[in-house]
Amino acid sequence: MTASAMPCEHKRAGFAVTSVDAEGTFEGYASLFNIEDLSRDVVAPGAFRDTIARRGASGIKMLFQHDPSEPIGVWLDIAEDARGLRVKGRLMLEVGRAREVLSLMKAGALEGLSIGFRTEKSVRDPRSRVRTLRKIDLWEISVVTFPMQPGALITTVKSEPTPGEAALTLALRHAAARMKDLTRTNRRKTRTI
Repeated sequence: MTASAMPCEHKRAGFAVTSVDAEGTFEGYASLFNIEDLSRDVVAPGAFRDTIARRGASGIKMLFQHDPSEPIGVWLDIAEDARGLRVKGRLMLEVGRAREVLSLMKAGALEGLSIGFRTEKSVRDPRSRVRTLRKIDLWEISVVTFPMQPGALITTVKSEPTPGEAALTLALRHAAARMKDLTRTNRRKTRTI
């Protein structure tokens, strides 16, 4: 069975945009460990270990809304830590959809990450019906609209300022410098009077 023919599941995690660098780089968590999501699943620590070792960050796709026809960037680093699946990616700003995603991230209108995967090993608690995912074959991580795990947050999104923002910043710096010069001049005049 090919990867495209296998059933694929999705788990979404929220993120908060703070800034975006010149390359459209952002980082945060695509999944959190030991936290029940809205579909009653819990991801166990170590669930991604084999996939990361086998594929590495470059072998996992960055998509928009889980659409395989909408690649929008590349993952630079994917690793498990004590909290969850920590990711660092870069939007490819030469791609129109990636520029749109960046704009929506900066505005706070797009706030989700979601993993696309196949479950390799899981256990369902017979009483609570909560499923614990112990081993996951991770295929892709998407930027999405609605998060499944609202507590997973992007810690950094950096970007190059728009021409308007850059011009405003420069104008404010010049105004601040001018005010500083005027204040010094007024102090000197006050002392000599």
